[in-house]
Amino acid sequence: MKQKFVLFSFIICFLFIHSFTYSQEVSRLVRKLKFFPEITEVIPVPKDSTYSEAYEIMFEQPVDHNNPDGPKFKQRIFLSFKNEDSPVVFITEGYSARRNYKSELASLLDANQIIVEHRYFGKSVPEEKDWQYLNIKQAADDHHAITNVFKKVFRGKWISTGISKGGQTTLFYKRFYPDDIDVAVPYVAPVNLAQEDPRIYTFFSSVGTEECREKILAFQREFLLRRDEIMPIMVKEIADKNLHMAFDNDFLYDYMTLEYQFSFWQWGGKCEEIPEQDAPAEKLYKHMISVSGFDFFTKEAMDEFGPFYVQAYNEIGYYGYDTFPFKDLLKEIKNFSNAFLVPQNAKINFNPNVMKDVNEWLQNNGNNILYIYGGNDAWSSTSMQLTGKTNAVKMVKEGGSHGTRIRDFENGQKELIYSTLENWLGVIIDRR
Repeated sequence: MKQKFVLFSFIICFLFIHSFTYSQEVSRLVRKLKFFPEITEVIPVPKDSTYSEAYEIMFEQPVDHNNPDGPKFKQRIFLSFKNEDSPVVFITEGYSARRNYKSELASLLDANQIIVEHRYFGKSVPEEKDWQYLNIKQAADDHHAITNVFKKVFRGKWISTGISKGGQTTLFYKRFYPDDIDVAVPYVAPVNLAQEDPRIYTFFSSVGTEECREKILAFQREFLLRRDEIMPIMVKEIADKNLHMAFDNDFLYDYMTLEYQFSFWQWGGKCEEIPEQDAPAEKLYKHMISVSGFDFFTKEAMDEFGPFYVQAYNEIGYYGYDTFPFKDLLKEIKNFSNAFLVPQNAKINFNPNVMKDVNEWLQNNGNNILYIYGGNDAWSSTSMQLTGKTNAVKMVKEGGSHGTRIRDFENGQKELIYSTLENWLGVIIDRR
């Protein structure tokens, strides 16, 4: 009995010491973070098991970095901590950052991770939305300020990355602060050179097979032809789900039909899943929704992505639709531009020189950049075109979609990706 008591006491003592030591380690990092005046909040959040600590952090930024004493806003960051000497994967989100997660690169490189929400999205919104300060240079200034602080915590190599608009943001940060980061890995990041880049139409005339392209066009026309038959199904679902649509029914019907082609290729649609023209109305409708779904067209989506459209139609470009094949069938949309998505209180005046400058800088000076693309992704129509003047590497997954990641490449291509990262970072990647 005495021996059991001694053993029990020893276990309690061990657990107490271990718990105390761990809490000391946690508090040491938190104390270090709170030392920086820019960091105003540090809140523990759920973490991946490979990290010892994770926090949601609010980081104070100037609304206008050219006027550091002017209005401020708080930018949301998620930090996942491993140790101070491991690499840091710095994720530049293009939109909101709603949660902490572990990225593909952080797993590959056994790295610490910092996720940064984009200004004017999610929690990172100034009290007054002055749209003139939502631009790529101000966003790059945000990232530079954050990196400057966290480089006082971490001593390892830095890798910036992002997906889609987040990948664009990675490139913009690289353009303005090329020495902040050792390696950049933008995923599926378009480099648009016009307000609605016409290269998308050339892409749609050659992607996939001719049979598949014709089947897409036939489906779109059939969907419009059978409007009276299909519309009641759509209206009922909207009511049943209590959805708050941003457009009236006929405009929505036209719009989702035009968007279908882009979404099909963006998200890896399968030609064999496109219904035949004589399929029941319910089948046509369900396929349309599976490709060009309601989420894109709700009032909530318009509010959430409004800041993106401000950026798109002032600086970073977007895409349009070819309405000609449907002129006889469209009810409310005739001559069309997606510019109508820009919030009404925001002015747009597209500056083509912004992306021209980014493109030329990347082609001539953009070293240590690993571009990842999907070959069939509609956004690959405006992918980065390398000139051989830098050591940048562009990897395109044949038949890949907007969801293409490093893990999707075949062995030979994947090995090239691994060896490129190893050479640039001086690390060894575990192939297992």
